[in-house]
Amino acid sequence: MSAERKPLDATAISVMVLLCFIWGIGHVAAKFAGQGISLVFQSGVRSVVATGLLLAWGCYRGIPLWERDRTFWPGVFAGLLFAAEFVFIFAGLAMTDAARMAVFVYLAPCMTAFGLHFLIPQERLVARQWAGILVAFAGVAVAFGDGFTSGRGTLLGDLFGIFAAAFWAATTVLIRATKLAAVSAAKTLFYQLAVSGPVLLAVSWLMGEPGVTKLTPVIVAAFVYQCVVVAFASFLTWFWLMRHYLAARLSVFTFLTPIFGVLGGVLLLGEPLTPFFAAAAALVGAGIYLVNSRK
Repeated sequence: MSAERKPLDATAISVMVLLCFIWGIGHVAAKFAGQGISLVFQSGVRSVVATGLLLAWGCYRGIPLWERDRTFWPGVFAGLLFAAEFVFIFAGLAMTDAARMAVFVYLAPCMTAFGLHFLIPQERLVARQWAGILVAFAGVAVAFGDGFTSGRGTLLGDLFGIFAAAFWAATTVLIRATKLAAVSAAKTLFYQLAVSGPVLLAVSWLMGEPGVTKLTPVIVAAFVYQCVVVAFASFLTWFWLMRHYLAARLSVFTFLTPIFGVLGGVLLLGEPLTPFFAAAAALVGAGIYLVNSRK
């Protein structure tokens, strides 16, 4: 199948840039919807809604999601890691800017590359990728330094972003290193969404979140954007790209996501952008690019 995958053309590049924009704005939409829908609660509902949409899509396209293939327990574990990731993302958004969260969470591709280096021989890092990891972590250090000097009390939320990145990386490593690597991407996504929905709603209840407190057309639109565009349509589109184009070349473009996240937070939410934080975002983006670009 890999031999049939094509190098990137204008369609693939355009769609990939659009996906990076969608993912980058996702944290901005969550932060905005948080004005009327509790953050962890909305993450749980988002997973539940996206699970329903994925089941309907699978039924329509004849994609098997229920067959016995010995992936149940790895799938459940992946779903729990996925849930932990979003607990930290959405809880952290209450304590830090959406722009800052986008930068810290997208340390995950570098963490993933580091973990796969020790588990899968084909994923051994070359010097360029080691340099990318160091550059990305330097960017995170600069971002933390900016948080210390700004005096805005974002440090705990920033730290939650690091934890979320670690759980995201752990999820990816688990999928690559278990039988989940051999099943359809739709089924892997189904495990993550179906398990994370109830878990996130339970965590929201334990946290004492009020749930829905205010609904306006803009808040509803931001929430629907997350459910339909981010959690469902963008991931299905990503899987389509992965089936038709060379995955390594697609991954190079993910460096754009934290850049779009920072711009979205600044332009749409009015979040501050200091020179140090702009430099941090650029370093993290450069690190992601280097990690995903072997040649």
